[in-house]
Amino acid sequence: MKKMVVLLVVLFISCKGETKQGSPALERDSNVVTKELEVYDFEGLEKFLTKEDHKTYVVNFWATWCAPCVKELPYFEKLHQAYGAKQVEVVLVSLDFPNQYEKRLKPFIVEHKLQSKVVVLNDVDSNAWIPKVSAEWSGAIPATLIYNKSKRQFYEQSFNYDELKNEVDKFLK
Repeated sequence: MKKMVVLLVVLFISCKGETKQGSPALERDSNVVTKELEVYDFEGLEKFLTKEDHKTYVVNFWATWCAPCVKELPYFEKLHQAYGAKQVEVVLVSLDFPNQYEKRLKPFIVEHKLQSKVVVLNDVDSNAWIPKVSAEWSGAIPATLIYNKSKRQFYEQSFNYDELKNEVDKFLK
């Protein structure tokens, strides 16, 4: 009985609060979710797609319900670890449905120990924002945007690690 009460208290503390637009990122302390997701409409997300500084950005659009997306996530995490010192920033943009944030997305982030920046796009007007990400994008996921201040490339495909690394290396030359 004591174990069940402790478990319920831990679950209550880790899931407390509503998800709000622009709220702080998830903080990982011993892989326990302690803060809320950053949830944006497209206008709020645009800042992650248009930075013009000294970094190269790898922005992956994914969802927990997308098998090819989940399969390639470890490659983005490996890239995050290997290329962080090379001024490469990985941003994982979840397209999960709002009713799945607490039950599916947050536990997924913890279970898979995602260390890249994770944000959520909650904007139902996909016909308006998809072409703003790329005129080439049909809306299918996984999809990835790689850019820096001098180059921008969109990929509507899955990656393995070598393919992803090769594409990012083109931006670092």
